Amino acid sequence: MRDADDRSTARRAAIVIGLVLATLFGLALIWATRRLLAWAVVAAFFAVALKPLVDGVQRRFVRRRALATLVVFLAAFGVLAALIAVIFLPLVDELGRFAARAPDLVRETRAGRGPVGEALERLRLRRYVTGHSDQIEQYGDQLREPAVSLVRRVLETLAGLITVIVLAYLMVLEAPRITAGVTALLSDRAARRARRIGRGVSRVVTGYLTGNLLISVICGALTFLVLVLTGVPFAGVIALLVAIADLLPLVGATLGAILAGGAGFLHSPTAGIVVLVFFVIYQQVENHLLQPVIMARAVRLNPLTVLASVLFAAELAGLIGALLAIPVAGIGQLLLREFGPRRNRRPRPAGEHADEG
Repeated sequence: MRDADDRSTARRAAIVIGLVLATLFGLALIWATRRLLAWAVVAAFFAVALKPLVDGVQRRFVRRRALATLVVFLAAFGVLAALIAVIFLPLVDELGRFAARAPDLVRETRAGRGPVGEALERLRLRRYVTGHSDQIEQYGDQLREPAVSLVRRVLETLAGLITVIVLAYLMVLEAPRITAGVTALLSDRAARRARRIGRGVSRVVTGYLTGNLLISVICGALTFLVLVLTGVPFAGVIALLVAIADLLPLVGATLGAILAGGAGFLHSPTAGIVVLVFFVIYQQVENHLLQPVIMARAVRLNPLTVLASVLFAAELAGLIGALLAIPVAGIGQLLLREFGPRRNRRPRPAGEHADEG
C-alpha cells in the first residue's frame, strides 16, 4: 500500500516538475523568438485590416484570390511609396542645398547672423557654442562611431518590413482556406460563433485604422494651415511628417509639435510661438474630443480603457505595444462579451442578431 502511495506521489511530482520545465522552456522560446513573434503579430494586424478589401475586390472585379490579393497589396503599398516619395524627395533636395550652404551657414552662425545664428543669439547660446566648440566636435566624432550599428539596425528594420509584408500577404491569401478548415472542425453553433467573432475582430481593426488615419489627417491639415498662415517654408512636407508622427500613440503628437515648432522658430520667434500655442490647444482637443469621439465610434471603447491599455502596453512592449494596444483591447472586450457569463451580457441589438445568421 505504501509503495503504491510512493509511486503516486513520485508520479505527481514528476508531472509538476515536467509542467514547470515545459513552462520555462516555452517562456524561453518566446523570449528568444520575440522579434519574429512581433513581426507575425504586426503582419496579422495588417492582414485582418486588408482582408475585407481583398474580399470586396474578389467579389466585384477579380475571381481569383491570388490576383485580388496582389492587386490590393500593390495598391496599398503603392500609396505608401507615393507618400514616402512626397516626403523624402523634397527632403533630399533640401539636404543637398543644405550641404552646399553648410560652410556659409557655419560662418554666419559663428558671427551671429543667419537663421541659426540669430536663434542662438536670441536664446543666448552663441557664447556657449563658441566656447565649447571643441567639446561639440568631440560629440560629433562620437556620433560617427556607431555608424555600423546604425546600418545594421536599418538592415534589420528593412528585413522586418519585408517579412511583415510577405506574412500579411500569405495570411490574406490563405484566409478562406484557414477559415474553412477551422469551421469544419466545429459544430454549426460554434462555427457561427467563430465567424461572428472573426467579423467583430475585423471591424475592430479596420475601425481603429480608419479612426487613427482620420485623426492624423485632421492634425496634418490643421498644421499645414497654421504653417501657411505663419509663413513657415515647406509647410506641406512638415505637415505631412507631423501627420505621420501623429499615428504613433503617446509620443506622436509631441514629436510633431517639436518638429513644427522648431521649423517655426527657425523662421521667426512669432511663428514658433504661434505653432507651439496651436499644438498645446490641439493636443487638448485631440485627447479630450477627437480621440474619445472617433475611437468610441470606431472601436467601441471608452476613453479610460483606451488610455489605460495604451500606457500598459507601451510599458510592456514599447512602440509596437502602444500601436496594438487599442485594437487588442477592443478584441478583448469582444471576447469577454462573447464568452462572459450570460447574466452579465447586454442584449444585442436586432441588427447583431440578424448578423449571426
